[in-house]
Amino acid sequence: MRIITGFLKGRKIPMPNAEGVRPTSDRAKEGLFSALQSRISFAGIRVLDLFAGSGNLGFEALSRGAQSVTFVEYNKVCVEQIRELAETFDLAEQVQVYEYDVARFLDSFSNTYDLIFADPPYELEYMQQFPDQVLAADWLSEDGIFLLEHDKNNDFSEHPHCVFSKAYGRTTVSIFRKQ
Repeated sequence: MRIITGFLKGRKIPMPNAEGVRPTSDRAKEGLFSALQSRISFAGIRVLDLFAGSGNLGFEALSRGAQSVTFVEYNKVCVEQIRELAETFDLAEQVQVYEYDVARFLDSFSNTYDLIFADPPYELEYMQQFPDQVLAADWLSEDGIFLLEHDKNNDFSEHPHCVFSKAYGRTTVSIFRKQ
C-alpha cells in the first residue's frame, strides 16, 4: 500500500502481520478520497480513524493536509505499526493512537472531528446501527463527514443521512452527514 498524494506521496504503508486485518484496496481508497475531495478540504481538519488497521486512511489524510489524526485500533500489532509509522513519517505530534475496542472508545471519550473514517470487520454485529451511533453522539463537527466502509450485504443508501454510496469491488463506501 502506498500514499496516493500529498507530501507523503509514494511512501509505503506495510500490511501489518495481524489476523483479521483487511486493508482498503487501492481502488477503493482512490474512489473514497475522490468522493471526499469534492465534499471537504483536508487543510487543517481533525480526523478520527476507527478500526484503523494499518493506518492507511489516516496517514493519507495527514499527507493531504489534515491537522491531526486519532487512530483507534484494538490489535496491538497494528497499534505498534501506526506508532512506528508516525515516527518514521515525522508525524508523531499530529497523531494519537488508542489501543481500544471501538465501541468502548465511543462510550468512553468525547471529542469532535471534521472527518471520521470507519473500516470495521464486515461481520460487525452492530453494523446497521453504527452510523446512527456515530451521528447521534457529538463526534462530528457541524459540517463533518462520516465515511463507512462495508460490504454489499449492508445497504445504507436509503439512510436519511447518507449522501453517497458506491461499491468498489467487494467494498462499499458510504458517506454520511448530520444535515
